[in-house]
Amino acid sequence: MSMSDPLADLLTRIRNAQRVGKATVRAPASRLHMNVLDVLVREGYIRGYRVEEIGPGRRELEIELKYHNGEPVIREIRRVSKPGRRVYAGVRELPRVYNGLGIAIVSTPRGVLSDAEAREQRVGGEILCTVF
Repeated sequence: MSMSDPLADLLTRIRNAQRVGKATVRAPASRLHMNVLDVLVREGYIRGYRVEEIGPGRRELEIELKYHNGEPVIREIRRVSKPGRRVYAGVRELPRVYNGLGIAIVSTPRGVLSDAEAREQRVGGEILCTVF
């Protein structure tokens, strides 16, 4: 059975794993997932991730979650643009999550970037999710 929104599935796996205090979580690998995780690593929301081959042509991500004083670093992770309703924004309309304390992850022509990186490079795009 195919999944209608694989990115929402990845975000839900991260959210659920952090709620129960897991150190790592596994998810199917894709280029978009790895690009989103690269942004989360750059911004300090997760420790890192590894790609593992689990069969011919099948890869899986093992994501290392990050905690500070026993509390998850990611307090809230929410999908914005969905398959049924895509949300796009120009560079001037990019959202500021919790007045700059959080980030929005944006898919731009220059790759998947955080909202601050997109403003710096003066590009807009599809707002994938917000993280706080």
